[in-house]
Amino acid sequence: METLTKTEVKKRFDEIINWINKGAIFIYPTDTIYGIGCIATNNNSVKKINQIKQREGKPLSVWVPNKEWISTNCIIPTIAEEWLDKLPGSYTFIFNLKDQNVISKNVSKEGTIGVRLPNHWFNNIVSKLKSPIITTSVNKAGEMFMTDLENLDPDIQNSVDFLIYEGEKKGKPSKIINFVTGGNVLR
Repeated sequence: METLTKTEVKKRFDEIINWINKGAIFIYPTDTIYGIGCIATNNNSVKKINQIKQREGKPLSVWVPNKEWISTNCIIPTIAEEWLDKLPGSYTFIFNLKDQNVISKNVSKEGTIGVRLPNHWFNNIVSKLKSPIITTSVNKAGEMFMTDLENLDPDIQNSVDFLIYEGEKKGKPSKIINFVTGGNVLR
């Protein structure tokens, strides 16, 4: 596994885009905590993330390239429109999908999707991909999420292709709002 800094990511931008498009599994910083992900359209890579996290069969969220992706691919109830104005931000919004084929069948089997658009420099990568990436905390099910290299589970570390590290994260996971069930705040 290769560990990269923000400066190295900028220098190797196209190479990293290529790795992700080919199905790489990677750890990356967000505006809240560290995430583990892959391109959300690759069935095998998404399945591997579920195996790494030991949470097969549970839905995953995606980091979308922009607000337009949400509008194009999700059913946006009126109650959610004002919330979309808060993006980018530290929220995960759960919507019904218009077409489940825009993501891997291994992301969600329920016809819903959790979407994020963090306010973070890594969004430049996701925007360039023009496709969402999986965004889920770096941890096995039921265990504490990664905040720095010292609490990165060795099994997870050995299962990823690369890691982008920007130091310790002192945040907490994003606020989850379920617009499928009327805008309930889940966390």
